Amino acid sequence: MEYHNVQMPDPEICERARHARDLRFDGRFFIAVKSTGIYCRPVCPAPTARAANVTYFPTAAASAEAGYRPCLRCRPEAAPGTPAWQGTSTTVARGLRLIGEGALDRGSVDDLAERLGVTSRHLSRLFREHLGASPVTVAQTRRLQFAKRLIDESALSFSDVALAAGFGSLRRFNHTVRETWGRSPGELRKLRQRTPERKSEMALTIALRAPFDAEHWLTFLGKRAIPGVELVADGAYSRVHVTKDGAGTVSIRPLPDVPAAEVTVRNIPPAELFTVVRLARALLDADADPASIAEILRRDRALAPRVRRCPGLRLPGAWNPFELAVRAVLGQQVSVAAARTLAARLVERFGQELSEPLATGLTHTFPTPEKIAAANVSSLAGIGLPGKRAEALRGLAKAVASGDVDFSATPVELCESLEALPGIGAWTAQYIAMRALRDPDALPASDLILRQMLGDEKPLSARAVEQRAEAWRPWRAYGLIHLWAQASEK
Repeated sequence: MEYHNVQMPDPEICERARHARDLRFDGRFFIAVKSTGIYCRPVCPAPTARAANVTYFPTAAASAEAGYRPCLRCRPEAAPGTPAWQGTSTTVARGLRLIGEGALDRGSVDDLAERLGVTSRHLSRLFREHLGASPVTVAQTRRLQFAKRLIDESALSFSDVALAAGFGSLRRFNHTVRETWGRSPGELRKLRQRTPERKSEMALTIALRAPFDAEHWLTFLGKRAIPGVELVADGAYSRVHVTKDGAGTVSIRPLPDVPAAEVTVRNIPPAELFTVVRLARALLDADADPASIAEILRRDRALAPRVRRCPGLRLPGAWNPFELAVRAVLGQQVSVAAARTLAARLVERFGQELSEPLATGLTHTFPTPEKIAAANVSSLAGIGLPGKRAEALRGLAKAVASGDVDFSATPVELCESLEALPGIGAWTAQYIAMRALRDPDALPASDLILRQMLGDEKPLSARAVEQRAEAWRPWRAYGLIHLWAQASEK
């Protein structure tokens, strides 16, 4: 099968990379060996197979759909995010996001296709064209990979693992695991003995593609952390995470010397773990391929020195899209520090204070859209907002609560719905799309710092910025992140 739209290396490059076990290609393609029926990562320590027995696939799901089983030695489920899932069609990209949010756990492919505005047949064709696998196989592979990681990296009971990975029953979970790996969950766990964790706490590791600039990632989030809800301290980002059973904490700590981060959860029920890991991956920008991004951006004279010096910058996502959108409105025409102060006041006045702090500095949950929508404008203005911005904040909350603003929409649709609201312009909408939807090509072209950094003697116009940034596509948001980072160092 050929994958005309899948962005993976040329087969000859794949062949060289697997012989060299080159870390830079980990997750960019998978190696299926016909003689064993197993698929591996390019870094697999197993003896190198003969070229005649090897087939390359762009994703783990494509390998699984072709009938291959995941390797127990290199653990494909632990590979960094596959860049073949980037640069896909808008429909596929949105479909992947919805699948990650559980769309196929709660509904069918027909339901997913209807949400995407296409037929199920066309959606399946797009998935096979871009990813080499059907939507169902993609969803099942993601769930199986997550289950395997919980088997290997946690002390959760198999009932809890089945629940966390979205299996309808323990029996189905046991059957699928045995069918996939040829071993029972218990036999798999014996291969990976771990020190048991406390029941209320567990940790998982998320791999990223090198290089990863952990210092910039922590600094970016630290400057924008909302007091009471999130914080950056002692080399980790921590926050409150709300579930239907209450609130727990999530801590993400970049690991030294390796491109990876450890995600530690406390008081989070097993059924919520898949969501937590998905959100952590988004916050880490774990699917980014720095080499592909750098190849485009370094062609610009203003970006080239920065990209060479700091090639591992990430585009931090958002844990909660509404939280991020509110933070964007609060940040209009004020400094990052001032917006943080306003956010702290908003949380203190409208958020819910926890009966006991979950950790030092984590004391509140962020206010819901309904809570802010029900507040009067004068009360919102009381945190230090101009009247118009208080109205904009309330209007945003109402639109989110009513569904008029949908964070599962495409970036274009989201920006259109946001810009239709009073007090929200293109800058705010593009910033929200950039982080809440992880749109790598979003560009708030009117951003003053961006205009100043690109101007030789005076700031460029927004139109001139857009023209200049055409050469950055599809990574315009990363160009912005590089220039913001450079400006903050001056």
